[in-house]
Amino acid sequence: MGLLIEGQWVDRWIDTESTGGRFIRSESAFRNWVTVDGAPGETGEGGFPAASGRYHLYVSYACPWAHRALIFRALMGLEPHVGLSVVNHHMGAEGWSFADGDGVVPDPVMGARFLHELYTRVAPRYSGRVTVPLLWDRERGVIVSNESSEIIRMFNASFRGIATPLGGPKVDYFPLAWRGAIEVINERVYRAVNNGVYEAGFATSQAAYDHAVTTLFEALDELEDRLSRQRYLVGARLTEADWRLFTTLVRFDLVYHAHFKCDRRALREYPNLWAYTRELYQRPGVAETTRFDHIVQHYYGSHPTLNPSGIVPVGPQLDFDAPHERELL
Repeated sequence: MGLLIEGQWVDRWIDTESTGGRFIRSESAFRNWVTVDGAPGETGEGGFPAASGRYHLYVSYACPWAHRALIFRALMGLEPHVGLSVVNHHMGAEGWSFADGDGVVPDPVMGARFLHELYTRVAPRYSGRVTVPLLWDRERGVIVSNESSEIIRMFNASFRGIATPLGGPKVDYFPLAWRGAIEVINERVYRAVNNGVYEAGFATSQAAYDHAVTTLFEALDELEDRLSRQRYLVGARLTEADWRLFTTLVRFDLVYHAHFKCDRRALREYPNLWAYTRELYQRPGVAETTRFDHIVQHYYGSHPTLNPSGIVPVGPQLDFDAPHERELL
């Protein structure tokens, strides 16, 4: 793990000394939007009209943020229209790489060896973390976005004239009438769960860890109660809020429970959350985006500060294909 400083790669672990032992996630640097006609989106500049074959997505199968984008690329029928490159599961001294490995899909844009080369291609003096997902515009040769929450909304809305979502053209995971409720649950889930597992795992003080893990399990308890009364997070309809939570839950027992010390309870001890996770995993197209081998190998092999030996535990036996009976709700 490392970062770019003035365009130069530096192999440096996360700085928590200046934050009292807390992990603080940096903001995404590229925030442009693909829109139907290329008009400017909510942030950034315009000039990115939706078009088949124009855009390329860079992901890691291990990363929950990239997994969101992979899921929406599949759900929205965009696999023939948005290209894909996949980095190696191991994040070494130079960060994400395209080193040979099972599941790796090389970079067709500039034949990059490391993901950071794409960042400095467009911003030679870039400073910051080099993250996935990354959406690239092949026509202009620039980064559109590296903000996962916005990439999934582009995939959900902007490409509807190009591809038909799985389930038909009426599928919309961010419907106008539900946006207020979705935003409220997104904020709670992001702060306490999506980012909360990292705040627990990367904490370097007892106080920071205690706060993060307490907040995390308070939120999981709330979500368990909510899902005991309704099928999905905002009611009877599947929305982006569910997919944003899913990518953390599907990794929970395999890596966050032990590796990030989120061990008050396992996900499978929550009957509703565990069944809900299985239901989403079993949705058409989702299992194919989920590589458990990349997930486990990445976390235990790429964080020597947390796991100096690099030993990968055998882990629990989980059956994500077991019946879930969520339809009864």
